[in-house]
Amino acid sequence: MAALFDVIDHPSPNFGMRRDGAQPSLIVLHHTAMQSDAAALERLCAPEAEVSAHYLIGAQGAVWRLVDEEARAWHAGAGQWGAIHDVNSYSIGIELDNRGDHPFSEPQMKALEVLLPQIMRRWGITAQGVIGHSDMAPCRKSDPGPRFDWRRLARQFLSVWPEPCPDPGNLSDDLLRFGYPPVEESLRLAVFRRRFRPWARGPVDAVDAALAADLAARWPFA
Repeated sequence: MAALFDVIDHPSPNFGMRRDGAQPSLIVLHHTAMQSDAAALERLCAPEAEVSAHYLIGAQGAVWRLVDEEARAWHAGAGQWGAIHDVNSYSIGIELDNRGDHPFSEPQMKALEVLLPQIMRRWGITAQGVIGHSDMAPCRKSDPGPRFDWRRLARQFLSVWPEPCPDPGNLSDDLLRFGYPPVEESLRLAVFRRRFRPWARGPVDAVDAALAADLAARWPFA
């Protein structure tokens, strides 16, 4: 697919080398939780903030490259996905200009849908490697949040979306196999639902178990 945008180079000083020869196997999606892309750019490039990402996508579809993909951007922080504990060394971070309390814009989603497959091809990242910040850090983070359209990405093979498994197993074990970290069960359920069933409430039900079983069977993260 041809690019819908020109990437704007806006270097951030907040990066280092990937550790122990690591290469990206994850793409972590974030929302900025700030009032504008200009405010986000300022923070992601401020040395005293000690945060960054590889890319920022504005609400109107502009794309800024802040850190080279070969380098280790400081976007993920403490967390885990599968056996990966140093997520920054094994990931590409993409920030989306969004406060977290409103839908993501169409120009922004279209830009993301062009950028993602380019990154995935360059590094051999599979659809199950495209995750949210809250997925790998459920104790600390909630982004990109329940308004992000994961199913839309999955339709283009840019992420995954489960279908009910007819033979569900243990939800907690299945979510661990998919990649979620070993946190308290209620927290793991909450972050799973935020991504796949944001309307669901109450205790674990049969639909949760059926969807988690499909995730574990088709997309275990190794």
